[in-house]
Amino acid sequence: MQSVLRPVLVILLVVILLLGLLSWYWSRTPGFMTLSPQSEPVVGSATTEMLIKSVETLLEKPGGYLSNDVAPPSVFLDNMPNWEFGVLQQVRDLAKALRNDYSRSQTQSVADEDLEIAEPMFNVHNDAWIFPSAEGEYQKGRDALQSYLTRLQDASVQNAQFYARADNLNEWLSLVEKRLGSLSQRLSAARPQVRVNTDLAGDSNAKQSTRAASQVVAKTSWFEIDDNFYEARGTAWALIHFLRAAEIDFNEVLEDKNALVSLRQIIRELEATQQPLRSPIILNGSGLGMFANHSLVMSSYITRANAAIADMRRLLQDG
Repeated sequence: MQSVLRPVLVILLVVILLLGLLSWYWSRTPGFMTLSPQSEPVVGSATTEMLIKSVETLLEKPGGYLSNDVAPPSVFLDNMPNWEFGVLQQVRDLAKALRNDYSRSQTQSVADEDLEIAEPMFNVHNDAWIFPSAEGEYQKGRDALQSYLTRLQDASVQNAQFYARADNLNEWLSLVEKRLGSLSQRLSAARPQVRVNTDLAGDSNAKQSTRAASQVVAKTSWFEIDDNFYEARGTAWALIHFLRAAEIDFNEVLEDKNALVSLRQIIRELEATQQPLRSPIILNGSGLGMFANHSLVMSSYITRANAAIADMRRLLQDG
């Protein structure tokens, strides 16, 4: 009996070890991307290319797209799927801005045909694995974006445009501001907090559907602490690239509004969120105690970046 069990146990241990190593390799977050060199950059090509490369990273990084996997070892992973979701949220917001604002000169303008195809594709549920599969739909969205970029860079084609205006950039940043505000609140709630209810603050005549207590207890579930952390990492990773692209495409607008320094400060704050994690788990210390609280540190960077975005939006509007 022992002669039979021993090789079985050895094989089992080898399989577990291999799955563990594979899980570790697939859970490594990708590095920063760069734009393709161009002799004469076309306005909008940097933003569109970064959007395409972000989608490609989701689909082609080690392990591929993991959020909808139903087989081991990826079915047991949650850090990378949450990172993917953070990136996907930003891809969705930028694709929406590209379709509704960047590619249209006025509210009555006709939407670009490729962007009409691309934007809905990214709204397929992130864990859909069949009929349709998430990665299949995202690939279709990526192909439509590539078609738009090809037309955009072709001087002989006049029906593909990108309008680098302050109001268009402001519209996209308003989406970013809401995303980061929500993330910051969820991250800071890793430690229980009693917050004053400010839902109706600023308007004496404001009303809401149902009554709420004057004080609200905010507490993130212990099971969601690392989920929020890695979603924030993915969100910041995508935003760093999209803001770097915006610095290129909107350079003249940003200089005119004296907002270029503000944009670079936002990027710097977000880059700090990508520092290597030196702990095997996401710690949830008290904040002022002996152990670190990674969620509060991440929330600090996200909050500072969001405050800088609010300042930059005012410059774009009034500067």
